[in-house]
Amino acid sequence: MSKPKAIYLDNHATTPVDPRVLEAMLPYFGAKFGNAASRSHSFGWEAEKARDLARKRVAELAGAAPREIVFTSGATESNNLALKGAAEAARGRHIVTMSTEHKAVLDPAKRLERMGFRVTVLPPRRDGLIDLDELRNAIQPETVLVSVMYANNEIGVIQPVREIGAICHERGVLFHCDAAQAFGKIPIRVEEDHIDLMSVSAHKMYGPKGAGALFVRRRNPRVQLAIQMDGGGHESGMRSGTLNVPGIVGFGEACAICGREMADEAVRLRALRDRLRAQLESSLDRVYVNGSLEHRLAGNLNMSFAQVDGESLLMSLPDVALSTGSACTSATVEPSHVLRALGVSEELAHSSLRFGLGRFNTEEEVDYVARRVIESVRRLRELTPV
Repeated sequence: MSKPKAIYLDNHATTPVDPRVLEAMLPYFGAKFGNAASRSHSFGWEAEKARDLARKRVAELAGAAPREIVFTSGATESNNLALKGAAEAARGRHIVTMSTEHKAVLDPAKRLERMGFRVTVLPPRRDGLIDLDELRNAIQPETVLVSVMYANNEIGVIQPVREIGAICHERGVLFHCDAAQAFGKIPIRVEEDHIDLMSVSAHKMYGPKGAGALFVRRRNPRVQLAIQMDGGGHESGMRSGTLNVPGIVGFGEACAICGREMADEAVRLRALRDRLRAQLESSLDRVYVNGSLEHRLAGNLNMSFAQVDGESLLMSLPDVALSTGSACTSATVEPSHVLRALGVSEELAHSSLRFGLGRFNTEEEVDYVARRVIESVRRLRELTPV
């Protein structure tokens, strides 16, 4: 098989913009340049109409009402608005989350802790799923919010969101869900899932960077948020600032495409993932899948390769875009907090790779990557025998 060009298998970090999304956006960088808040002329009306259509498309994919969608710059901003906004607007002083959350949830939670809130951080089970009994026990009379992500950005594990939401509503507690990795990949219905606040981002679903949204429930219950960004009262007063109309248009188009193609795409990606996994496991020993395989995003495969350093493995694959289970912090390489929370040893956490398959990957690419990884693991193990 001939060597393909550089292969991108890091679709959890970001996705390429779908050409259909780019085509929808382009007019709003040119002739349709109006500000959606300008209501005295046709340029503004045209931008406002495009924004409203995009809001409708995002809402439809979430099973929400358009008026419940607040446009933001992405999931990080949405998470900050959700956690800080809900905490500051409530009377209670306690928040519950998980140790496997993205830093965009854990860091705002730490900020709230410094402000005097109590934060309970629950560990996952070995498979990455939350223990629902531990969640029930963690909720207290002063608890105001539970924040648990829909699907993990590293191990792809899908949480039992509907059950989590039901527990929260039984106890009168708001439920926030970071759905950046799940939105557009699996069906989400905020009503059935009992979600009160949900963060999503366009660039994780073949839309542009710099566009995202926060779902804010408007009834049963009506969620109150303390505003985090003042200045103009845009987005029903929840998020001031001139809207990124081209990005929002692209976000809406990406949602429309996912709504039509999500089911078929998941089937194809699951087949590619299983093909990759089968080749790696049949040719290498001491390889381990991290997290539940049953409850998992179709395009995610997180594996540890014993006796191999993940960074060295990445360096031996310069023509393949992947990520490791380690993060560079202050010039030191630390193992993934997600893998460590699962009970994965520090050594194995350092030896993990995340394969993020996406819409534009092919069988040929998967076969090439499998062959290159197998060759590299064997060579590195020979260099560092047990």
